[in-house]
Amino acid sequence: MQRRKFIRAAALATAGFYISHDLLANKKGPVYGHNGMRYTLDTKWSKADAVRFPVKDCHEMVQDKKGRIFLLTNETKNNVLVYNKSGKLLNSWGTEFPGAHGLTLASEGGEEFLLITDTDKHQVYKTTPDGKILLTIDCPMDSGKYTKKEAFVPTETTVADNGDIYIADGYGAQFISRFDRNGKLLAVFGGRGEGTAFLDNAHGITVDRRKGTPTLLVTDRTRNCFKRYSMDGELQEVIELPGACVCRPVIRGQHLYAAVLRSPDMNGEGSGFVTILDKDNKVVSNIGGTEPKYTDGRLQRMQQAEKLFIHPHDVCVDDDENIYVAQWASGKAYPYKLGRV
Repeated sequence: MQRRKFIRAAALATAGFYISHDLLANKKGPVYGHNGMRYTLDTKWSKADAVRFPVKDCHEMVQDKKGRIFLLTNETKNNVLVYNKSGKLLNSWGTEFPGAHGLTLASEGGEEFLLITDTDKHQVYKTTPDGKILLTIDCPMDSGKYTKKEAFVPTETTVADNGDIYIADGYGAQFISRFDRNGKLLAVFGGRGEGTAFLDNAHGITVDRRKGTPTLLVTDRTRNCFKRYSMDGELQEVIELPGACVCRPVIRGQHLYAAVLRSPDMNGEGSGFVTILDKDNKVVSNIGGTEPKYTDGRLQRMQQAEKLFIHPHDVCVDDDENIYVAQWASGKAYPYKLGRV
């Protein structure tokens, strides 16, 4: 009788262990990614009230030195939503950016500022973190590259160490325009064309400082690559990403991150994922995408493998190496959070 009671108690304890184990596993959820760059997925990260603080397309996100995360949406009830890392809404502002698209964070004199591109208004705005407009940059008509301002459809910006502002005309004539910190035009390069140095869907741009000497990384989305230019606009390298229609390059530490809007080409609706490259610009992990494979040193075509995302448009990597994913044309979804494992 005692033996029977012991066996029953042991069985109950064992069952309790497995139930607890499963509950913990289910709470944590599946893990996605490859080669040590792996993440859990939280689709309910944003705690914002969708009635009071709606979004249309969630275009881009950045984190400031205070740890706050800024989301840019083209919903003019609140173009900018400001969160903490737990998804609590801290602030909102902006009603004047119907084509809100690109969001860049930079600093000047120890103070941080934002750059917002508006594809509807054909302008770029420099603002304080709470929304005060400090500078407006219009179509660079004096460059001789444009005959009307509507041909200038800026999608992204980046800022050099000396304060120069680079603007990618990713939905327009595909030029990269360089301005000084006061908005004076300095130079123009790139543009639409068939040669390697030209661009097609120059959707994103950033300054890459990982090798010491700053360079520019520019998206060439329909050609599935990033292109590296000198700060003066000379082409230096093409980083091929077959199958990945990448958005802007985002650098955190020694890694390069990017949202992949669609795969394996722009005809693949609802086929996005997130890709991560190492310091040598080799793809090491795809979240929601196929495992990166190299044959004879050449990256093989990548594409969506798991339906985690619809149309990822940008990633923000926080100071704990978690990733926030903003999506375009995805049912007014708030950003998802990928927790680093």
